Amino acid sequence: MDRELVVETVTSLFRKAETSLGEDVKELLKKAFEEEEEEIAKRNLEAIIRNVEVAEKTGLPICQDTGIPVIFVELGRELELSFDLRDAIIEGVRKATKEIPLRPNAVDPITRRNSGDNTGSYMPQIHFEIGEGDEMKISVLPKGAGSENVSRLRMMLPSEVDRIHEFVLESVRIAMGKPCPPIFLGIGIGGTFDGSAKLAKKALLRDVRKMTEEEERIKEMINELGIGPMGLGGRTTALGVYIEKAFCHTASLPVALNFQCWAHRKATAILR
Repeated sequence: MDRELVVETVTSLFRKAETSLGEDVKELLKKAFEEEEEEIAKRNLEAIIRNVEVAEKTGLPICQDTGIPVIFVELGRELELSFDLRDAIIEGVRKATKEIPLRPNAVDPITRRNSGDNTGSYMPQIHFEIGEGDEMKISVLPKGAGSENVSRLRMMLPSEVDRIHEFVLESVRIAMGKPCPPIFLGIGIGGTFDGSAKLAKKALLRDVRKMTEEEERIKEMINELGIGPMGLGGRTTALGVYIEKAFCHTASLPVALNFQCWAHRKATAILR
């Protein structure tokens, strides 16, 4: 596999994610507009849909907060690479930042010095997984600060399984309009402290139209809170809820919630 192919793929994935939304996301936004009954909420959803149309027409980012680069890479065990994959991905992020362009958001956590190109220590955030075959699957998930900042993680006790829904509703109620609802919510249950957070993020890569009965039920519970689009009231607080689970220690029950705003930006490509 050619190194330049990876660089260009990462750049093009960020361009696609930042300037357009997937058909699955747009479908849920339009459905919410049709079903919303509150006047202010309906106007907010109309503005959101119009914003998406303008971004796609002009090729400009959907939101001024183009987020922090989060990338998931699935590698087939039979794939052979003759170059530094992480370095190629980083170059793709630098190129995307310059060409799209993306707002440089990556800063040192203490000095707040900006790298200027969305890279730095452990940045971009890259998650590698090994699977079967000889393909490479790259998914990008830009995360804006408004939604990321209200994400939560709680190390619950095994006896608190019945309180997971309570934790979810409490978290959404605390967040209110900060994550720019209507939201998409990734929930990671199990694993470890850090593993549950990764599960919550990974859950957001799914086709957002496909929810289990349990996920639909949690979504409806959230919508009953009445927070609504942009936190100004209405029946549409969440567009979707997605759960990923992993086995965990017998004495643990990690639960992580990763919020995503209405601008659910994601894109995937498979390289052979």
